[in-house]
Amino acid sequence: MKPQIGITQEHLKNSISILSSILANEMTLYIKLRKFHWNVSGESFMEFHKLFEGQYTQLEASIDEIAERISKLGGKTIGTMKEFSDLSIIKESPNHYPSQKEMVKELLEDHETVIVHLRKDVDTSAEENKDTGTADFLTGLMEAHETMAWTLRRYLE
Repeated sequence: MKPQIGITQEHLKNSISILSSILANEMTLYIKLRKFHWNVSGESFMEFHKLFEGQYTQLEASIDEIAERISKLGGKTIGTMKEFSDLSIIKESPNHYPSQKEMVKELLEDHETVIVHLRKDVDTSAEENKDTGTADFLTGLMEAHETMAWTLRRYLE
């Protein structure tokens, strides 16, 4: 049964598409954080190990919320690595194991990329799709990424 929540079917479809892309980005960044968590080494090993764990744990909760939002809007949630890879703007680096500093720099760049796209998606959701619920939801995600980026940025100053 299609949701009758004051948003046209076309706008719901657009919101689901935006959320699916965001889900793909979150999953890709989650996997990258896991990889770095497993492979970090060096003088500040435990600090970075815990930092990366904290961020992937936070993303894990966001991922579930995004999937549930898609369902609330009447959509089906993607769920394969191929689908995530096809939609993600975050890129992986197979067989590349960067230093601690390079890990932090790469993660910071990824968070900032996500923030820029979320900012656009907030505007599109509110203005074009008339979906203030999704716009509000995405604003919260953007703020979480801003905090994670700020934390990483502090290591590079």
